[in-house]
Amino acid sequence: MYSQVQIVTFSDRGGTVPRAAELWPLRPTVRYARQIAEALRAETIGGVIMLLATGFALIWANSAWTNGYLAIRDAVPGPFGMSLYQWSADGMLAIFFFVAGLEVKREFVHGELSQLKDAILPVVAAISGMIVPALVFVAVAWGTSGAGKGWAIPTATDIAFALAVLAVTASALPDALRAFLLTLAVVDDLGAIIVIAVFYTEKLSFVPLIAAAVILFIYWLLMRVGVRKPLLFILLGVAAWVFVHDSGVHPTVAGVLCGLLTSVRGDPSPAERADHYVRPISAGFCVPVFAFFAAGVPLTTQALGAVFVDRIAIAVMIGLVVGKFLGVFGGAWLSVKLGFARLSDELTWRDIAAVSVLAGIGFTVSLLIGDKAFPGDDRISTAVLIASVVASALASALLRIRVRVRARDDV
Repeated sequence: MYSQVQIVTFSDRGGTVPRAAELWPLRPTVRYARQIAEALRAETIGGVIMLLATGFALIWANSAWTNGYLAIRDAVPGPFGMSLYQWSADGMLAIFFFVAGLEVKREFVHGELSQLKDAILPVVAAISGMIVPALVFVAVAWGTSGAGKGWAIPTATDIAFALAVLAVTASALPDALRAFLLTLAVVDDLGAIIVIAVFYTEKLSFVPLIAAAVILFIYWLLMRVGVRKPLLFILLGVAAWVFVHDSGVHPTVAGVLCGLLTSVRGDPSPAERADHYVRPISAGFCVPVFAFFAAGVPLTTQALGAVFVDRIAIAVMIGLVVGKFLGVFGGAWLSVKLGFARLSDELTWRDIAAVSVLAGIGFTVSLLIGDKAFPGDDRISTAVLIASVVASALASALLRIRVRVRARDDV
């Protein structure tokens, strides 16, 4: 708790003579900050905070003080003319995706996905896990006016939420399962963001896009030649975010790319150092703030009733809960059977099935796409929320069963 500092002076006779000896207590704020940061590096803690933020938003948005919640969410501070909700979706989620990109890079270079056949499995599962839910959505919503706009809503997986559920319910399962889910979710969400850029971007500006590409190339080149100046890379990352934002592409893409371009060489590597400092900020602030602004939807009887009679909302829920499972599990199984990929020796198909259900937690990016496709439509947000809760509950039950079976049979 305390650090002893001895201040000395040299006497005229030679040698050292203590002038003063003081005990300086470590500042409590510094000590507490370190403890909090360490706690936030655990996915369970970050997941709990996100759930608390979601619950608080739901309570506030459905209380007599709902106007206060809306006033804060829609406030427009600073440049770019963006509301606080937009800042959380475009800015704070970019930090979250940066951390996800760092982790995926490590898994591909040094981790569970360093072998090509191991890496192909979650990538194929992610792609099919986007295609099938989109097809399910279109099939259910066919003939409605929104069928052509909302097909991308059930294509995404919430990384933070899904990893938190996995950590809380099934931490005893192999690391290979977590690596599978992480890569699946990142590829999933990156694909969803590309979909936003292609199908939901009203105007694409190529000059800012080229500028962003140049900045990202400089970022990679400096990493490659061994430059280790954190402030420089922060500035490059911010500049890339600004230009990507100005181009019309969703700016969270800049976060993912910066994470993937960060070097994993060295001990500690730049990726490890960045993860060490940024992960607590992402888990303890960025993701909960986004969840707070995104989850404040009405849950009145009338609002819930409107969800279950609206074919677009029903299509979203079925796409996430059913389509995601069919797409992820079916894609993984087919890729292994055809010889393109390999299932880790540590995993069984029952493990993959449980995680495939978990992939139906859409939340963050699904809410983001829903807002792009149907601005201001609370039915879509409520549908995403309901589907995410259902997928979470089903997956939690399946994962707990897998933990018990493995403990009993050592499968």
